[in-house]
Formats: sequence, C-alpha cells, structure tokens
Amino acid sequence: MLSLGIVTISDRASTGVYDDRSGPAIRDVFARWVATPVHEVYKLVPDDQAVIEATLRELADETRCHLVVTTGGTGPAPRDVTPEATLAVCERVLPGFGEQMRAESLKSVPTAILSRQLAGTRGGSLIINLPGKPAAIEECLRAVWGAIPYCIELLGGPRLAFTAEAPRHHRPS
Repeated sequence: MLSLGIVTISDRASTGVYDDRSGPAIRDVFARWVATPVHEVYKLVPDDQAVIEATLRELADETRCHLVVTTGGTGPAPRDVTPEATLAVCERVLPGFGEQMRAESLKSVPTAILSRQLAGTRGGSLIINLPGKPAAIEECLRAVWGAIPYCIELLGGPRLAFTAEAPRHHRPS
C-alpha cells in the first residue's frame, strides 16, 4: 500500500473563499495511474511557512507517508513560501525534479520560469512541490513520473503497480 500525503497550500481555499481544485486534481491523477492500493491523507493549509513545515513534518515523521505532494505557493509572490518550508524540513534536496517540471511547463507557459517548485526527502518520505494550477499538476507529475516509483523504493517504500494509463517509469536493473 502506498501512503500518500496531499497538501494544498492556499490562503483563500483554506478560509473557504473558494473550493480547493488542486488537491482533488492530484487525487485524480493517482487514481488513474496507480494500481497499488493508496492510503491518502489530505491537508488544506494557508500560505504560512510554520504551518506548512509542521504539516510536512507530521506527514513524513508521524503518518510516515511514502510520498507527500504539495500544490500551491511556489511562485514569486511574498506569501508563496512552500519551497522555503520544504527546504527547512528536507534532509536532502533532489534538484532534478524542479528542473524537469519547469522545463516541461516552459513548453506551454512562458511564466513557468517563475516557478520555484522543488523536491527532497525526509526520512522515508519523498516530498514534491507542484504548482497550484490544476491543469499544471498532471503535466508536472508526468514530467517526473519516471523517477518517482524508484525513489519511493530507494527510501524503503513499496514497489508500486500501475494502470495502463500511467506514464512509463524506470527501475535500473
């Protein structure tokens, strides 16, 4: 079973100004791509670095999620502090994830260069920042999917099974 943490980071969604569409977009991608049973933990938090850090620590240390995927708070606006919170809790940074997601997004959106999303590890958890736009979530996950399952295994997580719809992934022999 895959333990998946989904964290939507948004001041407005967390106060009910509008409904969160990004968290459900992540849930949809995993439902379509992963055949392994998934235990999902969903959190909706404001753009507050201390709250984001505490949430990531809880999901990695207490809930022991194999994968924690955040959405939102990765731009250059003053309240966009998701990368800072992620860096504060990660033991290792995996810069290739952010580089690949930005490269893919730049093919369709020139402002993707403003994105500061990144990934790293904490204990047995892989933490990945995704953009807040629902349309960009699948695009960015698809861009890095080839490495996600193997990284989860390297961190002690389960070997995942996939649906026919899932992008290709790579396991070195």
